[in-house]
Amino acid sequence: MTKISMPTPLVEMDGDEMTRIIWKMIKDYLLEPYIELNTEYYDLSLVERDATDDNVTVQAAEAIKKYGVGVKCATITPNAQRVDEYDLKKMWKSPNGTLREILDGTVFRKPILVKGIFPSVRTWEAPITIARHAFGDLYNAQECVVEGEGSAELVITRKDGSTEKRLIAQFDERGGVVRGMFNTTKSIESFAASCFNYALDTKQDLWFASKDTISKLYHHRFKDIFEEIYIEKYRKRFEKEGIEYFYTLIDDAVARVIRSRGGFIWACMNYDGDVMSDMVATAYGSLAMMTSVLVSPDGLFEYEAAHGTVTRHYYRHLEGEETSTNCMATLFAWTGALAKRGEIDGNTELIEFAQRMEACAIKAIEQGIMTNDLYVLSEIENKQAVNTEEFIKQIKKAYEKMTGEVK
Repeated sequence: MTKISMPTPLVEMDGDEMTRIIWKMIKDYLLEPYIELNTEYYDLSLVERDATDDNVTVQAAEAIKKYGVGVKCATITPNAQRVDEYDLKKMWKSPNGTLREILDGTVFRKPILVKGIFPSVRTWEAPITIARHAFGDLYNAQECVVEGEGSAELVITRKDGSTEKRLIAQFDERGGVVRGMFNTTKSIESFAASCFNYALDTKQDLWFASKDTISKLYHHRFKDIFEEIYIEKYRKRFEKEGIEYFYTLIDDAVARVIRSRGGFIWACMNYDGDVMSDMVATAYGSLAMMTSVLVSPDGLFEYEAAHGTVTRHYYRHLEGEETSTNCMATLFAWTGALAKRGEIDGNTELIEFAQRMEACAIKAIEQGIMTNDLYVLSEIENKQAVNTEEFIKQIKKAYEKMTGEVK
C-alpha cells in the first residue's frame, strides 16, 4: 500500500537521553513505514544547544511560527551537575521555557486513560485537563543571594523617566535571598483567551485558581483579567454550550479537585500548573500517560511528552541492559502533532492514521501488554511486562491487524 502523503512539514525537535532513543524507535516502527514523514528537523539535545549557544532552540521556535505545528522530544534542563557532566559553557535555560516565551502559549495537559488502571482518587471518572500559563512568573525571574546587611527595593522606571519604589526587605548581617518576577498584561490575556477557547472547543467547565487574598495585586490582576475577558467575550457562548467558568482560591481548588469526578479544565498560573500537572498525571497512573500541547493565541501548536528524559533508564541502556520505558506520552506527542497537521491541511488520511495509532497503543495495554510502570498498577488479568521495543512492536502489530497494512 502507498504511504500517506504529508505535503506540509511539521517542526521536529529531537531531545536527550532515553527519550531520544524512544523517539527514533517510534519513527522507525510506527511512523515512517506508513506515512511520507515530512519534518523540518532541529536537534535540541543538550550538546547541540551548547554548541550553538542555544540558538537552535530559537530557530526551532521560529520554524513553528512558520509551519504552525511542532513536536518535541524531552530535553535536559541543566543544573550544576549537568554542566560538569556534559562540560557545558553555562547552565542553559529550559528549552521548553524558551519555546513558550517565544510562542506565548498555554500548556494543556490531559491524562491518557486505559481500562484496568484506576486513578488513586477513586471518584475521578473522567480526565482532568491542566491548563498551565507558560510565560513569566518564577520561570523568567531574576534572583539574588544577599550577602550581609542591606536592603532590597522594587523599582519601576517608566518611559517618561519617572520612578516608583517599594521596599521589599531589610537584611541583617546574615543576609538572605530575594527574587523579582513579572508577567505581562498581553500574556495573561492570551492565557485567558486560550483557556476559554479550549473549554468551548472541548465543551468542558473551566476553573481558574490563584491566591489573590495574599497576592492582592499580582495574583489579583490575573483574576481580574480572566473575569473581564469572560464577561466581555465568552459568557454568552459558555451559557449557550451549558458549560461553566468560575474562579476560586488555589487551596480551595485543590480540595474541590480531590472531591470531584473530573471532566473539566483547571487553569493554573505557571508554577501551580507545573506542580499540579505532575500530581494529576501521577494520580491517574503515570507521568508517561499524560499528553501535553502548547497552544498559542495565534493558532500555533507544539506537542511534547509531559515527562523528562528518563536518565536512570538511559544509563542502564548504555550499559547494555534491557529497559522498560513507557513511550505513550512521546507517541501521543507525535500523533497529536500529525493529527493537527492533518486538521490544518485538510488531510483526512493523516488524521485517521494518528487516531488509529493511538487506539492501537491503548488496545495493547488493555489486552495486557505494557511497560513495567503500568504493570504494577494494572488490575487486568493475564498481563505481561515487556521492554520498550517489544511494546512498540506490539502497537505496530495491532495497527497492521486493524488496517491489513503489513510493512
